[in-house]
Amino acid sequence: MLGAIGLDEAQEAAYRTLVGLGAAEVPYLANQLTLPEDDTVRALRHLERQGLAARSSTRPGRWVAAPPAVALGALLTQQRHELDRAEMAAAVLAEEFRGRAAEPAVHDLVEVVTGTGAVAHRFRQLQLGAAEEVCALVTTTPAAVTNAENEAEDRAAERGVDYRVVIERGVLATPGALLGLSEALGRRERVRVVDKVPTKLVIADRTLALVPLSARGAAATEPAALVVHDSGLLESLRALFEAVWRQAVPLRLAADGTAHETRTGDPDDADLEVLSLLLAGLTDASVAKQLGLGLRTVQRRVSHLMALAGVTTRLQLGWRAYERGWVAREGRERHDGQD
Repeated sequence: MLGAIGLDEAQEAAYRTLVGLGAAEVPYLANQLTLPEDDTVRALRHLERQGLAARSSTRPGRWVAAPPAVALGALLTQQRHELDRAEMAAAVLAEEFRGRAAEPAVHDLVEVVTGTGAVAHRFRQLQLGAAEEVCALVTTTPAAVTNAENEAEDRAAERGVDYRVVIERGVLATPGALLGLSEALGRRERVRVVDKVPTKLVIADRTLALVPLSARGAAATEPAALVVHDSGLLESLRALFEAVWRQAVPLRLAADGTAHETRTGDPDDADLEVLSLLLAGLTDASVAKQLGLGLRTVQRRVSHLMALAGVTTRLQLGWRAYERGWVAREGRERHDGQD
C-alpha cells in the first residue's frame, strides 16, 4: 500500500507495527516482524530518513513512530509535486517532438517493433498511456501478447479508460478465457464477438495503434508489429475496427457469472433508467448523481445505448428510443399488469 512513497514490504511492516505500538526497542520490534535485528535496524533507518520514525531522546535504543497524518501527508505532497514536475517535463518533450518538423517524415509515423518482449512492452505502454479509450480486435491465437499483460488492462480500467473489444468466437473456447471475459465485463468493459477478426489490433485514444506485421498463422522466427501514429493509415485502422464492431454481437454477463452472447438488441433496466432521465432533460452529471453512479459510467451507458440503436447523436437516440418502445416499456408493463 505504501510502495508508492518508497517503502518496501519490510519498511512498511516496520512502520505499521511501530504505529500500533507507539514506540518500541529494536529486539522487541524485530521479534514482532520476525526479522533479524540488523534488517529491522536498516528498515528503521530508512523510516528515519523518510521522517516516519525517530530515535527516542530519553531512552537510547528505543524508536518512536511519527504521526501518520503529518508524516505521510508530507511524503504524499512531495510525491504529487514530483509527479506534477514529471508531467510538465513530459509535456515539454512532447511539444519539442511535435516541433521537430512541420510535416513529419514517414519513419516518424510508423515504427517497427521486433521481438516478443518488445511487442508486449509496447502493448502494455499503449494501455497504461491511454486516457480515454482502448479499442482492440483479439484473435484466437495472439502472436506475442498473452494474458500476462492483463495487469495493464486492469490498471487502465481502474482509471476510467473505456474498453471496446471484439473477440473471435474461438477465444471463448480457450483455457481461462471465460474467467477473463467475466472479469472484463464486470469492469463494465464492452465486449463483442464475431466469427473471425481480420487481424489483431489495438488502438489507444484514437491516436496510436499496434498491429502485427506477420500474417495470421504465419510461422515467424520472431514476432514483429507496427506502431502507427496519427496518420491516414491510423484512420484506416480505426475505420476497420468500427466496421468489425458494428457487425459483432454483444457479450453479456450471465447471472452465474459466465459470459454469453446476446442478440436481443434491447438495453437492460439500468440503461433504461439512464435513458429516461436523459430524455427528461437531465445532464450526464445530474443522472450520475440521481442514480448514484460515476459520470464515466453514465457516459459509457449512453455510448452503449447509441450503439444498440445504431445512431451517432443523442438526438437520434431519443427518436430511436421512442420508435423501439424503450422509453414506453415500463409504462406498458404497468398497464398490462392492471388489465
